[in-house]
Amino acid sequence: MRAARAISLLLLLQARRSLTGAELAAELEVSERTVQRDVLALAEAGVPVYADRGRAGGYRLLDGYRTRLTGLDRAEAEVLLLAGLPGPLGDMGLDGPALAARLKVLTEVGEAPSAGARRFHLDAPGWFRTAPVPPLLAEVSQAVWGERLLRVRYPRRDTEVERTLRPYGLVLKAGTWYLVAGPGRSGVPLVYRVDRLVAAEPLDQPFERDGQFDLAAFWEAKAEEFARSLLRESVLVRLSPLGAERLPLLLEPVAARQALATAGEPDGDGWVTVRLGVESADVAYDELLRLGPEAELLEPPALRRRLAEAAARTAALYGAADRNGEDRPGENRPGDDRNGGDVQR
Repeated sequence: MRAARAISLLLLLQARRSLTGAELAAELEVSERTVQRDVLALAEAGVPVYADRGRAGGYRLLDGYRTRLTGLDRAEAEVLLLAGLPGPLGDMGLDGPALAARLKVLTEVGEAPSAGARRFHLDAPGWFRTAPVPPLLAEVSQAVWGERLLRVRYPRRDTEVERTLRPYGLVLKAGTWYLVAGPGRSGVPLVYRVDRLVAAEPLDQPFERDGQFDLAAFWEAKAEEFARSLLRESVLVRLSPLGAERLPLLLEPVAARQALATAGEPDGDGWVTVRLGVESADVAYDELLRLGPEAELLEPPALRRRLAEAAARTAALYGAADRNGEDRPGENRPGDDRNGGDVQR
């Protein structure tokens, strides 16, 4: 019997008092016959587990028997239940240890669902996109957890490159997994997208981890550096008060912060002029359209003409609707809740 499954079975019985063979089999994802063998093995190991017969029967622990954690109060245990996302842990091949850890914490907070689980749910991927699990994520995760060297292959232009890396950590950003690993230039780790690896093999050789390396701080700095590196061009924009308020919500946060930091004094109507960093003219076109009439592009002139043409086409469309005196098919009037939802994205 696997030790991890034995611990899980024991803690399930401890947390829920009594469970049938079918319930235990479903929780542990094994057959009822396997549950019977596991219970027998626990009993032979000295754990006071027994079976109650009859309609209300099931497997139970002898009253008063508990395997307890030490040093955790209820609030600390509640926070620990929020410490990991179940989906990503399963993607990394850590769903077994995660289940055992959650069961141990649940023995401290009792049978009822935790307050944290009732109040918080973390949904990492963005809207309108799927987040397929990289096929080599489990192998990469094994190397990270075991602090073992990782041999990888990944595409570069028209060829494949093989490297032996020191895997410092994994980061899940908006549904995409990234590996932070060395060696890098000047000793600074590099970042690899896990879904772009074509091979990953954890080696038996351990590596010495830098005890001062802070994964969260590294990622925060790297993410901001990457965002800044994309802002190769800039445009001059006037923003209404509402436009300035919406800028951080609709545009890349780094670009929005930099732009608002350049804002001059508001004019008589409360509008401000900012220098907005953008990836390209095409990206700026899409972003400024999202702000609608709350933003006016001042320069460059070529992009201003594109936006003016888009505004004219939009006005013509709405003018046609007004002349027809009716809404177009599929349109919702203000206040119409026929779509039946109130999720705001």
